Amino acid sequence: MIVAGAGLAGLVAAARARELGANPRLLERGSRVGGSMVLSSGVIWRHRRFEDFRRECPGGDEVLQRLIWERLDEALGWLRGLGAPVVWEETGNPLTVGLRFEPRGLTLALLGAAGGAELNVDGCAIAAGEPDVPLVLATGGFAASADLVAQFICPAAPLRLRGNPWSIGAGLVFARERGGAVSEGLDEFYGRAMPDGPWGEAEFVSASALFGRFARIFDEDGVEFMRADEVWWSEANLAQAIAKRPGARAFLLLDPAGLAERVRDVAVAEMVAAAPAEARVAPDALPFAAPPGTVVAVRVVSAITHTVGGIRIDSGARVVDAMGVPVRNLFAAGVDAGGVAAGGYASGLAQALVLGRVAAESACSVAGA
Repeated sequence: MIVAGAGLAGLVAAARARELGANPRLLERGSRVGGSMVLSSGVIWRHRRFEDFRRECPGGDEVLQRLIWERLDEALGWLRGLGAPVVWEETGNPLTVGLRFEPRGLTLALLGAAGGAELNVDGCAIAAGEPDVPLVLATGGFAASADLVAQFICPAAPLRLRGNPWSIGAGLVFARERGGAVSEGLDEFYGRAMPDGPWGEAEFVSASALFGRFARIFDEDGVEFMRADEVWWSEANLAQAIAKRPGARAFLLLDPAGLAERVRDVAVAEMVAAAPAEARVAPDALPFAAPPGTVVAVRVVSAITHTVGGIRIDSGARVVDAMGVPVRNLFAAGVDAGGVAAGGYASGLAQALVLGRVAAESACSVAGA
């Protein structure tokens, strides 16, 4: 068995396959393992009620949503059994349940269970020469491909990348070349509004401008294109909306009440103060007339973490064609497997964890492990 990609989904697939008696070859295009997971907060969660999952992601594949929702708790227990370090026993959100892991410790626990990984290797290229070997695609979607993002998501302006640089759509291209169909949500992504200034991997979480729910939201032309009460609790839809505005930029305008609000026990005023100086704009320096009461504005850009649409799979994580027929020896997990959260927002790490395990189980069944 070959697993292409050593982010969370690939690590999980390889670890589960080895547990089932297989000898998987885990191949990573990049120079390290962990993908975008190692850059995240490490929270793996599901909605408390399945009805909430369906309501918040109405365009998603209900079969896959049910699979992830039902199997996540078991999978979280499996991670704990591997020695993955748990930081919090809860998510900090009353709408969800799950665990927060220390990302690097989680990566190391899975890497050990997987038997190691080969770095700087294109798993899809290797697999192309071995069609009789089951292949699990876990390359992380196409967020790092400027061409594919422009083609499917945002043709007007490039999006800043808030994820690993190796998720360039290799899995999607490979699956389509072999007759695999694409899912719903190909034009959607999970991302954040980020300050329009310098930030890097170390600030992916801490620099996120998660205060759109308490701001007035204008584009550079002075159009108030979104109301605060339209912003989801996750604020993922704010990043998608900003991506459609000129330059994929916007201004979040705050009054004293907005600055006094808190997000995850941090005052919005503190978040604004921590933003790069060039992103903080005084009301009289805006390119349009600021509404009365505005104290400060933060200029933000839309930044993409991972894609939502991708390869169509069935409940066994088998890649399927347009008629729903499985493509021989081909499986997909993580955000290579698209359509789970179409129309909304759900945990990409939960998707990676559950589908990584399912893909390994299906591939091992084919391989006779």
